[in-house]
Amino acid sequence: MKAMILAAGRGERMRPLTDDCPKPLLAVGGKPLIVWHLERLATAGFREVVINHAHLGSLLEETLGNGSRWGLNIDWSPEPPGALETAGGIANALPLLGIEPFLVINGDIFCDWNFARAANIAKQMTTDLAYLVLVPNPPQHPTGDFALGAGRVAAEGHECLTFAGISVYQPRFFAGLTPGQPAKLAPLLRAAMATNQVGGELHAGRWEDIGTPQRLAALNRELHYEPAV
Repeated sequence: MKAMILAAGRGERMRPLTDDCPKPLLAVGGKPLIVWHLERLATAGFREVVINHAHLGSLLEETLGNGSRWGLNIDWSPEPPGALETAGGIANALPLLGIEPFLVINGDIFCDWNFARAANIAKQMTTDLAYLVLVPNPPQHPTGDFALGAGRVAAEGHECLTFAGISVYQPRFFAGLTPGQPAKLAPLLRAAMATNQVGGELHAGRWEDIGTPQRLAALNRELHYEPAV
């Protein structure tokens, strides 16, 4: 099974930290945020990883290389300036991801969800197009994104949870998109939810959206790490 890490975002809310550093390379606990993902993917048994990039993408490639230091093989999926949005970026990378279900992880989260579970989830996706990991709503996103009930994810419900940025997809979920063209993920998900083709679960463990300098600093304080100025 392959995994894709989404790393093409500009990181506007992280400025000025991201003016000269891609957000996935910002230090968390003494190492780049994206390295936490790579280490955990390797531990979970993954060997093939695709990473997209746009803003300062050459720095990502120079820093991470081919992934061999983690026992991984990294394939790079460059995007034009401004990137292709989430669904557009995944569609653009489909030739690298193959014909089997694949795991997708946002590059700007810090989470302890067990990536090894993705393989079993993929085996059970006979009719589903997507499987989403949801988390309790954080203070910065109190209204959530989607509703969860009996393992099914819906666009609306009594109580909405927050999409964790961790998911498993069938390649055909993106078949209608044009490679190289921007496309948002939420409309695709809502369309699949309308036909009951999205499963999911609640992750009650650790999850952080590293979206602002303040949240990054708070996490580093918790991890007893002070980045060099």
